[in-house]
Amino acid sequence: MFNLNFLKDEKEVRKFFIIFYFIGILGITIPLTRNIFIFLTPFALLLSFATVIFFHQEGFDTKTILVFIFIFLISYCVEVTGVKTGMIFGNYSYGKGLGLKLLGTPLMIGINWLLLVYCTAAIFDKLPVHTILKILFSSLLMVTYDLIMEQVAPYLQMWNFEGNTVPVRNYLSWFILAFLLHSLIKLTGIKTTNKLAPLIFYCQLSFFGILFLYFTLMK
Repeated sequence: MFNLNFLKDEKEVRKFFIIFYFIGILGITIPLTRNIFIFLTPFALLLSFATVIFFHQEGFDTKTILVFIFIFLISYCVEVTGVKTGMIFGNYSYGKGLGLKLLGTPLMIGINWLLLVYCTAAIFDKLPVHTILKILFSSLLMVTYDLIMEQVAPYLQMWNFEGNTVPVRNYLSWFILAFLLHSLIKLTGIKTTNKLAPLIFYCQLSFFGILFLYFTLMK
């Protein structure tokens, strides 16, 4: 049986994820192993999400569960609409990099939105500023993340925009949706106290940032 005792040691979990994402970077940059690591992407995302949920400190009452489910569903539905119409983020289509798709959209994309909203909320949750500024900063951080991720997504077979050009409205739509979802978190009083969420977010941000530099230099 897989030993989960290491999850009790926060420092060990931190080390694990730093090494985990570093190995992911190496695996993607080596052509021989790239397709294997692309295949593993949704599983890596699920592991990150499960760990964040495991370290959620405020418990899971009915309200929290319903809000999390709503964030998953609404973000997924927005993505489905975006793919089908091209009116929200621009004209784009998903590849195989995020796993199983339904209606042309990976189910994992809803998990990704929930993970990003939760992690960015956790980063600014204890900042001694007005709630509206927490929502604003969290949303801007998500757009910054997307700005970097968009440059790498095609290489990881995640998605492609028409003409290989990401339109400005993609980032505007990201900000608006992120702002609305962060507002929901605050209005419902959901706490995002979590010792691992910031680390996992910054590991992902570093992952995409380093790969962006790599693929830029390799052109």
